[in-house]
Amino acid sequence: MRQPQPAARALVEEAVRRGVTIATAESLTGGALAAAVVDVPGASACFEGGVVAYANRVKTEVLGVPARLLAERGSVDPDVAVAMAEGARRRLGTEWAVATTGAAGPEPHDGKPVGTVYLGVAGPDGSAVHELVASGDRAGIRAAAVRAALERLTAALVLPANSQ
Repeated sequence: MRQPQPAARALVEEAVRRGVTIATAESLTGGALAAAVVDVPGASACFEGGVVAYANRVKTEVLGVPARLLAERGSVDPDVAVAMAEGARRRLGTEWAVATTGAAGPEPHDGKPVGTVYLGVAGPDGSAVHELVASGDRAGIRAAAVRAALERLTAALVLPANSQ
């Protein structure tokens, strides 16, 4: 068993402290994001589950991403990332969800250059998208996406307390 990532540990600790549930929706990261969360002892107190939606059909049928959006823009798109996060939140019944989509290479995907990553975060007060431009090989880009997704969701959990 591998050691939990510090970013995953921080997310689980914050979610447990706040008493909220979280979920993941992954394309680019193919389950690595959910694996990072469950590597943290005690993750079962907040993590409900994840959907690996690698194919567009799964994005549409399971997460409810509009087929027209995928047809017009492709899967590497900020609105797709948000729709994936919102779909995971809805389907898994959680307060929060984070989604990953992007182009890890070795070739561009949907006209987007390798290293383009979109992270969707959905919560009780709405959704947001974050763009990441990662460099390196396929494994490095996917690892950067996992780390960024963990950090963005943790920041979203903390933000409401900071804005009051």
